[in-house]
Amino acid sequence: MNLLEKISENAKSLNKRIVLPEGTSERTLKAADIILKQNLAQLILLGNIDEIHQLEKKFGLDLSKAEIIDPKNASKKELYIQKLMEIRKSKGISYDDALKLIEQDIYYGPMMIYMGDADGEVSGAEHTTADTVRPALQIVKTAPGISVVSGAMVMVTKKTNLGDNGVFIFADVAITPNPTAEELAQIAVCTGDTARLIAGIKVPRVALLSFSTKGSATHEFADKVIKATALAKAMRPEMNFDGEMQADAALIEAVGQKKSPGSAVAGLANVLVFPDLQSGNIGYKLVERLGDAEAIGPILQGLGAPINDLSRGCSVMDIVNLVAITACQAGE
Repeated sequence: MNLLEKISENAKSLNKRIVLPEGTSERTLKAADIILKQNLAQLILLGNIDEIHQLEKKFGLDLSKAEIIDPKNASKKELYIQKLMEIRKSKGISYDDALKLIEQDIYYGPMMIYMGDADGEVSGAEHTTADTVRPALQIVKTAPGISVVSGAMVMVTKKTNLGDNGVFIFADVAITPNPTAEELAQIAVCTGDTARLIAGIKVPRVALLSFSTKGSATHEFADKVIKATALAKAMRPEMNFDGEMQADAALIEAVGQKKSPGSAVAGLANVLVFPDLQSGNIGYKLVERLGDAEAIGPILQGLGAPINDLSRGCSVMDIVNLVAITACQAGE
């Protein structure tokens, strides 16, 4: 059983309620048909009900097991408006402004989660990342003790002698361009949790990457990673962190133990935390394209609830897989 199959089996056992805001998107509906047939999750589709049923018929789908809600005519719309006004009170939001927001699928979805009417959300086939993340931050906010949102990528490589049988988690690959040391520490902690929860890595070994290993170079870029490593260890003493560390020292045991002797991470890392978004995004795409690895994600981390963002170029199966991942996150 491969990793995606394991994730799917876990999702089935959890039976979580996942809301899909883009309910009139062809790819979303085709994915919903597969998800419902495979019993990966309970689904809530947002959008014009008549239009969704017309598309269901047009594409030969079966969405009978999905709950379909039109935010503009929803029975809980008024309740959600009042709650949004309460949440955004400090911003001086008016009733009319709250009404306009709640009638948008991208706001209605996070409000469902906030109110306990859904367990997670997958969006982004039609909406931008900013459109997905902004309502999430305004409504469900970040998790306790976390102030930064990041994106992790599960990398399934053919190098089964490295990482966790060839599986790695890379972060941040999607959200925060230049994290501070404090934010980088939070990203490291969240990514370790993602490794355990989504990839089934029982012992996350988190390497905070740099161009320097243990003082081999002196620069403010390396100093940030050194500080972040210390902060991550303080936040989660039971988890294995090490840094600053070059990539070869993180991956190859002979190199790692030479450069960082006695480290529980050096040469054994299965989680790679990059010092900034630029290096993380470049790194995962190089491994995917040149190393012929499978990239699963990105998986959003740090939010107060499981809300995930698709690429607008996503496939139907990308949506199916991310719903399964989101259901597993909700199972925590």
